Amino acid sequence: MKSRVGQLLGKAMLLMCVALSFFSGTVQAERIKDLASVQGVRNNQLVGYGLVVGLDGTGDQTTQTPFTTQSIINMLAQLGTTLPTTQSLQLKNVAAVMVTANLPPFARIGQQIDVTVSSMGNAKSLRGGTLVMTPLKGADGQVYGQAQGNLMVGGAGAAAGGSRAVVNHLLAGRIVGGATVEREVPTMLGEGGYIHYELINTDFGTVQRMVDVINREIGPGMAQALDGRVIRVLAPEDPSARVAFLGRIENLDVKPMKMMAKVIVNPRTGSVVMNQTVTLEACAVAHGSLSVVVNSEQQVSQPNALAGGQTVTTTQSDIEIKQGSGSLMAVKAGANLSDVVKAINALGANPQDLLSILQAMKAAGALRADLEII
Repeated sequence: MKSRVGQLLGKAMLLMCVALSFFSGTVQAERIKDLASVQGVRNNQLVGYGLVVGLDGTGDQTTQTPFTTQSIINMLAQLGTTLPTTQSLQLKNVAAVMVTANLPPFARIGQQIDVTVSSMGNAKSLRGGTLVMTPLKGADGQVYGQAQGNLMVGGAGAAAGGSRAVVNHLLAGRIVGGATVEREVPTMLGEGGYIHYELINTDFGTVQRMVDVINREIGPGMAQALDGRVIRVLAPEDPSARVAFLGRIENLDVKPMKMMAKVIVNPRTGSVVMNQTVTLEACAVAHGSLSVVVNSEQQVSQPNALAGGQTVTTTQSDIEIKQGSGSLMAVKAGANLSDVVKAINALGANPQDLLSILQAMKAAGALRADLEII
């Protein structure tokens, strides 16, 4: 009976290992559409200046933002209401905003796109406001869309008795489908009989693997690598056939080369992020915290009544320097990400100290990765 159970357990473990190996191999392969994009198929940025109305007393203080007042006067003049330019308007329900959007490739007239609305004055909140019709312009100064609609602001706030509480950010919001495309941007799918794929990250090995996969699945000589980023592919001349051809290519699976080992460090927030190819060599690290405390105290020196001197104030400073204990600790070499994390956590350093430790490891040659500080 025991032998039978052992055989079943052995078979189950074997099947699990085979399944895990198959799954890991499947995950490593990526589609071409996730690794590269067709040259010329890109977004175009749009921007506009507009007004948000209907705020509950949280708009711009028009005395401090004269451009808001001028915009209101210009808008009312276009709607048939003339106001004297010398009149001082005290409006609390209006805010001047910048409207931004991305015009996707192949966008057609009448298509709806999302917009982001951001305050540019001293408004307190855009919650509950409505964006008045705002033209969106491209880099060439032409109008490519019109934006209008009710804002959705993901936050809340309240103020009373001089106190104020705010949850999330209240000075920026989105309008889903808030802009209508009014002008199209022509997008060319390749030049002549060729299309070009551009990799997101330059990698000669990945480019060669993509060329091999395309030539194996589509046909010999169909793809050619121009450099470490661009691949030229021979494509059909007929537009409909070219679209189907691109749909077939972008769904081919390619196993990319291992990414370059990199550690990203943000000293402003203390964030440290590393990818799975980071490794460590054996080294020894000693790190102790150093703190400097300066205490200043005001003291009054007053002479005797018959001394004829003057009362003066002096500053007495007390400087104290503390050096934390930092024993020398051996860090074992790590061949994978989990080993690296365990070795670094064993130091017990906080994120700010870890930045200095990683820099020292890189200088000593113990950190096998590119250290990038952003």
